[in-house]
Amino acid sequence: MNKLRKVLTGVLNILAGGSFLVMVILTCWQVFTRYVLGNPSSWSEELVSYMFAWMSLLGASIVTSERGHMNIPIFVERTGPAVQKGLNCLGEITAFLFSAIILAYGGMQITNLAMGQMTSSLGVPIGIFYIVLPLCGVLNMIYTALNIVDIIKQKEEAV
Repeated sequence: MNKLRKVLTGVLNILAGGSFLVMVILTCWQVFTRYVLGNPSSWSEELVSYMFAWMSLLGASIVTSERGHMNIPIFVERTGPAVQKGLNCLGEITAFLFSAIILAYGGMQITNLAMGQMTSSLGVPIGIFYIVLPLCGVLNMIYTALNIVDIIKQKEEAV
């Protein structure tokens, strides 16, 4: 299971880093065309905004893999080890349900709906850029399932 997590996280790091690199290059291109050539590139600005969304969502999946998502530890830390494990599992189950319902299911719905709309500057279906929503939903579901398995294993080791 750790091998799966490692491979997925490595791919996500490359994709998120690649998205950031593309954003930097396109932003430099946009500045060059605007101030040096005097003819701003409209398509690069649009693509940078989509790359930002991709980078953010892929980064959120990386955070999910590390169990670094938002939590309030002050309450959990005041409980016993068994309750802590239960609350940690509950947090992962909540993240799993959010990923399944909002990102995976809702993301597929909006992606399919947006396939009929074209971007203004690039001329490609907007749904192509929205595909990251269900993709990250599935990745988050995998990561939260792996996290639950890790929490349960820790529980068995502690007993």
